[in-house]
Formats: sequence, C-alpha cells, structure tokens
Amino acid sequence: MKSKRQEKILEIISSKNIETQEELISELKNAGFNTTQATASRDIRQLKLVKVLSGTVYKYVAPKSEIESSGKYSQALFATINDIQYALNNVVIKTNPGLAQAVAAGIDALHDTDLLGSVAGDDCIILVVKSEEASKKIIEKIKRIAEK
Repeated sequence: MKSKRQEKILEIISSKNIETQEELISELKNAGFNTTQATASRDIRQLKLVKVLSGTVYKYVAPKSEIESSGKYSQALFATINDIQYALNNVVIKTNPGLAQAVAAGIDALHDTDLLGSVAGDDCIILVVKSEEASKKIIEKIKRIAEK
C-alpha cells in the first residue's frame, strides 16, 4: 500500500501544481487513498520531495537524482560494473574493488519504487526487489544509464 501511495504521489506532483500537504492529501483521497497528514508528511520526507518556485507559487517536485542529472558521473560510476545478474527478486552486481558502495549509492539515488533495499560490500552489491520482473527492469535501467 505504501509503495502504491508513494507512486501515486509522484504521479500527482508531476501532473499538477501541489502547493500544500492538504492539497496532496485531497488528491490522494480523490485517487482512493485515505491518508492522514502524518502519513503524507512521512511520504514527502521519504520521497525527498522539495518545494520549488514555479511562477509565483511553490510546488512539490521530486528531486532529480545525481545519477540522472549527471551523464559523466553515470558513465564513470556504472563503468565500474563488471557483471550484473539476477535470481528471482535478487540482483547481484560485481564492481571494481572498493567501488560497490558508490555504485549502490547511485542505484539508491534512482529512487526506483521496485527496489526494496541494497547491501554493498567492497566489490559486490545485492539488490532486493519486488519481483523477478522488477529485477529485469532494474538491470535494464542500469545498463541504459551506463550506455549514456
């Protein structure tokens, strides 16, 4: 329920100018999500939404991740991936020694709603995702970023 609600929040703020939590809660209720102010506040914090000036009003937006906004950083970071495979809902990524945590931080910065968590060692990352299909999508997303 939480991930679906947060996906809906991202959809709402990308299609409408939402200035306040009350407006967001109202839109969520219209979409079938009975949400409290505390829950909306927590979702805003977890999604790292920020308010930006749009014309004469401030509205909520999702921050661009460092990975998506910096092509050179993306290429350099993801160029350190030596192998990427999945088994069911787990993705295993092998990197150059000492770089797994940086790559994992970059992947976390993508804010993919299918990603449940990541664990990084020295040269290996394990991603836990929602499904086998999500594993395939995340691998393709990482490969696309690496090719930019």
